[in-house]
Amino acid sequence: MKKYIFTLFSAAALIFASCDDVLERPQLNNPQDDNYWRNETDLRLFGNGFYTNYFVGYNSSWGTAYAPLRGYNFSDDVAYSGKQSSFENSIPASRGSSKEEVAWLGSEFAGPNWNFAWVRKANLFLDRIENVAKPKVTEDVYKHWSAVARFFRGYEYCRLVSVFGDVPYYDKVFSESDEKEMFKDRAPRTEVMEKVYADFEYVLANMRLDDGAQYVNRYIAAGFISRLMLFEGTWQKYHNGDQALAKKYLEMARDAAQIVISSKKWEISGEFRGLFGAQDLKGHKEVLMYRHYDAALSVTHHVASYSNGQESQSPAPNLALAESFICQDGKPYLAPHTDPAMANAGKLDIKNMIKTRDPRFEATFVDSAKIESVTLLYATKFIDRVGAALKDPSGTAIYASMTNTNDYPVMRYSEVLLNWLEAKAELALSYGGAVITQDDINLSINALRKRPLDKPAEDKGVKQTAAMQLADINDSFDPARDRGTASIVGDYAVDPLIWEIRRERRMEFVFEHSRLLDLKRWKKLHYMNNTLYPNTALGLWVDLKEEVPSYLKPNKDGTWPAREVIDANGNRIKFDGTNADAMVGFYVPLSAANRDGFTERSYCAPVGRAQINQYKERGYTLTQTKGWEE
Repeated sequence: MKKYIFTLFSAAALIFASCDDVLERPQLNNPQDDNYWRNETDLRLFGNGFYTNYFVGYNSSWGTAYAPLRGYNFSDDVAYSGKQSSFENSIPASRGSSKEEVAWLGSEFAGPNWNFAWVRKANLFLDRIENVAKPKVTEDVYKHWSAVARFFRGYEYCRLVSVFGDVPYYDKVFSESDEKEMFKDRAPRTEVMEKVYADFEYVLANMRLDDGAQYVNRYIAAGFISRLMLFEGTWQKYHNGDQALAKKYLEMARDAAQIVISSKKWEISGEFRGLFGAQDLKGHKEVLMYRHYDAALSVTHHVASYSNGQESQSPAPNLALAESFICQDGKPYLAPHTDPAMANAGKLDIKNMIKTRDPRFEATFVDSAKIESVTLLYATKFIDRVGAALKDPSGTAIYASMTNTNDYPVMRYSEVLLNWLEAKAELALSYGGAVITQDDINLSINALRKRPLDKPAEDKGVKQTAAMQLADINDSFDPARDRGTASIVGDYAVDPLIWEIRRERRMEFVFEHSRLLDLKRWKKLHYMNNTLYPNTALGLWVDLKEEVPSYLKPNKDGTWPAREVIDANGNRIKFDGTNADAMVGFYVPLSAANRDGFTERSYCAPVGRAQINQYKERGYTLTQTKGWEE
């Protein structure tokens, strides 16, 4: 994709910031209107400016924000050495910082900045299409590019609403002297999302089915709309919002996904690891849209190099994540197993888990304890098999430094399927929708479980996971669901079918875009409470003497390293130089400590004092985010 220049403007230019802030604002491709907007080529060039902002992939160069794994540092899937990352607990001086707990993962803007630049760009695009280009282009061109502009405007408002809740709504460009419009207060979340819904209705009716490879079309847009509307529909449901709107948005999520499914253009095909390590995803039947990297064009990233088995990983995968993977017999590990091959399903060391868990486990993690990971569990999902097997990948550009060129699947068919299934299940359980059938499960979850295995996985004894049988999913299917405040994250209040759909989602999208946003929309941020769920701050079961002997060697000054494990009885055992044989248990990352306490206000971010004061100085009021009022 072509790179676009971002220019700097001050707060006066419709970006709500303090007067001395300087923020990035997208270039408006601002040639004289008389000489631009002449034809579809001009519209396409302007539209391309949205792409790297919304379809980020592995980011670029050394960029870590929103990059899978490397930028994935606030979730119940990972743990740290030292204190676990904490939620924002005070109102910032200005909303210019980027905190993971409120960032919109999957887009390359500065997290929760109170910034309407991309709304402005979409509105300007619509204005020029309507008032300048329309007489010069065909009806098809007019409708398609209006749909493109409205798609990006809707996408941006979904991002803003997910971060702040209520936000001002702008649907047109206006003069910088129009302070009444510029400094208007927030509109209710529901009012904003109704506008978004209308934009998305237009998109699904008017965007082209095909606009050329790697350009937004109706199918790609529908995939994203299924994601965005699933978020808002479940937010309204679980945050005790407007239940009529919850139903409406879930129906749009279901129907948007159905557009993709009914086309029969995509299918689950190829082994899982190949989705992330491939040098070119062109033509992959499971990928609706991808970001292509090309060293010749100086478009590279560094995520593979942090997955190569040699670079350090902090944060790193935790025990809670590992426990969530289903076993190959299709049962949770705490459930009774009749398959002899699952005899060791309850042994939570890496060797046994590789052999007994869903193949996505083996495709995601190294099959031995790795000191390069702060939890000893190392993720290699975002590199191919060759790179992960090299003893010294630093000499190969595609596996080292910031010259990696493996492609990233920005929108996958598997997400469309799971969005569709979850929306259908929510509608069936709470809003009178059609009941879920075995055919629905076969089309979605069981299709994912039928992915072929590659030879490295087969050589380790990995097998396809048994198909889910809808009739088996009941209150007793997963004993962990009723663990409440025990070490395993359980939640009996969640319907057992929804519980299993959420499990499948966690396995499928680990370290990609979704986990934190999923917890937010389900109102489950408490899953990140390390006190309630200590396994979120631990590694797998390990015999340090046998598997990681270097960890029990004395320090250079003769002291013993501060290694700790938690044994089967819950006792914390510290290494003292004489008890190497006892150092068997769940690994405790060095100096691990629980994150600070948090409340429901963590679901949305506050705006900064500078933004509040800027309104006040002009004689207007900007309401603080709910829960953050002073």
